[in-house]
Amino acid sequence: MVPERETAARERQPAGATAAGRPRMPRLDQPRPPRRRFLPEWDPEAFGRLSEKIARFLGTGRFIVWMTVVIIAWVLWNIAAPRQLRFDEYPFIFLTLMLSLQASYAAPLILLAQNRQDDRDRVNLEQDRKQNERSIADTEYLTREIAALRTGLGEVATRDWIRSELQDLLKELEERRRHDGHGGQVVFPAERAERPPGRDTDDR
Repeated sequence: MVPERETAARERQPAGATAAGRPRMPRLDQPRPPRRRFLPEWDPEAFGRLSEKIARFLGTGRFIVWMTVVIIAWVLWNIAAPRQLRFDEYPFIFLTLMLSLQASYAAPLILLAQNRQDDRDRVNLEQDRKQNERSIADTEYLTREIAALRTGLGEVATRDWIRSELQDLLKELEERRRHDGHGGQVVFPAERAERPPGRDTDDR
């Protein structure tokens, strides 16, 4: 029995070149090792917040004033300064290059900030839509409850209705007493009809 088990175990275990050449598969119950990245990593949220700050600054009057002051100083320096101190003579090619570089970076930053604002607006609109749906559902529920209360109150005897019924009953009793011609108050005319004439007390 024991040699048979050892033979079966040897048959199940690969040996030789086949065992050495087979690649080891990664285990599914363990996380993969992190891959090496050659590009630098950055936080998208931090970069987005920075782009929004830059876009907000580019859309202010302060940026326009500062840019105008820099351009005027740049032009005046390269016109009035001594020739050996000028770094961008007419036609100010370096200034044109700097303005083009600024515009090429400003446009993507503004678009990125606009996309983030569109995402926030979309989330806000979705939340407003859900809030409106809940408000409409609550309003419909309250409307049904008020209608049910009105229906229930229509079947409840109110003070005015009881007063009117009592007044009608008193009027009816007064009319019956007048028709009977009897001075006493007769609440049940059937009992008075059953009594024999001339007897006001019960026989004992």
